[in-house]
Amino acid sequence: MAIETAGSLGPVAAVALVGALGVGSQWLAWRLHLPAIVLMLAAGVLIGPVAGVLDPGLEFGALVQPLVALAVAVILFEGGLTLDLRKLGDARAGVFRLVVIGAPLGWLLSTLALRYGAGLSWEASTVFGGIMIVTGPTVIAPLLRQARLQRRPAALLQWEAIVNDPIGAIAAVIAFQTVLVLNGSSEVSFAATAFGIVFAAVAGFAVGAGIVVLFRKALVPEYMKVPVLFSGVIAAFALTDGVLHESGLLAVTVMGLVIANADLPSYEELRRFKEQATVLMVSGVFILLAASLDFAVLGQLTWRAALFVALVVVVVRPLTVLVSLLGTNLPWRERALIAFTGPRGVVLVAVAGLFGERLAEAGVPDGAIVGPLAFALVAATVVLHGFTLAPMARWLGLSGGEAPGVLLIGGSRFTTAFAEALKKAELPVLLTDPNHAHLVAARTAGIPTFYGDILGEAAEHSIELLAYTTVVAATDNDAYNTLVTTDLAPEFGRDKVWRIARTRENEARHALPSQLGGMSIGEGRSYDALQTLMRDGWRFGLTRITEEFTLDDWRATRPGAMILATLNGRRDLSFVDDTADLQVGEGARIVSLQPPDPVQPAAA
Repeated sequence: MAIETAGSLGPVAAVALVGALGVGSQWLAWRLHLPAIVLMLAAGVLIGPVAGVLDPGLEFGALVQPLVALAVAVILFEGGLTLDLRKLGDARAGVFRLVVIGAPLGWLLSTLALRYGAGLSWEASTVFGGIMIVTGPTVIAPLLRQARLQRRPAALLQWEAIVNDPIGAIAAVIAFQTVLVLNGSSEVSFAATAFGIVFAAVAGFAVGAGIVVLFRKALVPEYMKVPVLFSGVIAAFALTDGVLHESGLLAVTVMGLVIANADLPSYEELRRFKEQATVLMVSGVFILLAASLDFAVLGQLTWRAALFVALVVVVVRPLTVLVSLLGTNLPWRERALIAFTGPRGVVLVAVAGLFGERLAEAGVPDGAIVGPLAFALVAATVVLHGFTLAPMARWLGLSGGEAPGVLLIGGSRFTTAFAEALKKAELPVLLTDPNHAHLVAARTAGIPTFYGDILGEAAEHSIELLAYTTVVAATDNDAYNTLVTTDLAPEFGRDKVWRIARTRENEARHALPSQLGGMSIGEGRSYDALQTLMRDGWRFGLTRITEEFTLDDWRATRPGAMILATLNGRRDLSFVDDTADLQVGEGARIVSLQPPDPVQPAAA
């Protein structure tokens, strides 16, 4: 049996530690409303160079770089899988300009910042400047979830990050080959480099199209679709990366883009699984890279590194975005937000470290400083944008709003009155229905409405879904309510998706599995029962609980009233499924459905 090196955790314990810290950091960030990337970065640095608990090079040896490379490939594929051209909408022109104009302009400006800010040679500056085109989908995605940006600026940032990632890697390859040719040490011609790039794009398209054909013709059973997808991603990356280093990133992005736009019936299931896998991989990669940090190497950085980071954040990024978006119809607020949001992530650190070593081997003396500079830039932008994106979006009016909104599905007397009560509580509310006649009363009452199917593509383009955190399905169709809540549960969270009770729900013959549909509101009353209550004169009430007027007082003064939900001081809406054990603190408000006042007998 092999003897482990002193101080080594062992590969199994190291994997467990990385997984626990990565996922734990993301969970803690969710609980504390903090940027997950910042916590992961801090956790990796703490267990690595600070405490010396984990040394990835010692635990995994030469496998660290291949593992990181494969993880980045899967992350980029998942990013490509979200790039549905039909969902781009009015962000199309902006994305096109950020890629076609922004990428080369960003390369030029980054190169100048490296040359005159960081003091690097032209060779190292040109290679590293190409890598700096990337803005990091591994960082952008968690930040967008936290900041709850409106649809168009979120789409611009997400598409730019995903599409420019492989472009940045390819730009670095081209620049590096140019440096080798000028130094007379190149073993690969420009023609071979161009062939590798074209081969990667074609291979990614071919693998993606092949998988689409297999899935569409039902040549792969449902339980094997995800394994086939994973195998295809790894095969496409390995095949193309073996022809030209870093071209695999282009291949997997193209592959994801092809599958995303193929309109596959099982697309949503595939995408959600890939999202979950990506969360795990982002966690692991960030912990590993942060734990691999060497303070001695970072000690090579001087004051010019800080000047370089400042130039990138204050000059390079804003100038690139503002010039690229000239002539578009984007409001200045959206341009400003995008211009001052450019966090870098895993791809920049991984690719910069690789090319830094190759530059040093090729005789470029300052190539060794490229890796530390990349890490400094990533750390600075992750912390900066992690804490400023959400406040800046709110200040510019581009976030989903401070108060969590409620999405009511189905127009009726019940939902219209409910919407009026929520509006009185200053909660954003939207009432939707595919039947125009069902929305007339709501529109007359001044309730925001959407005429159409909430599951349709028109809803994705027209509704800022990030403004809403709670869904209530209350149509007259029990099957549709079940469909809506089941479909939206992964997006909103199963604890935030509710529905009215189904007719004969408690009968065994008509009961559905617990994983279908959301939780029930209204003390088990169906659509017809709730409508009958409204016709009989029941009304919604909004009552604040105070020290003088407790929950017991409320119950004593409102016999027969039905408690639907409670609102805390932050206007978070919580539906009540068990009123017997309900605990309501001082300052909270009760949303209830109350019977009509009893008719007083006429005086004799």
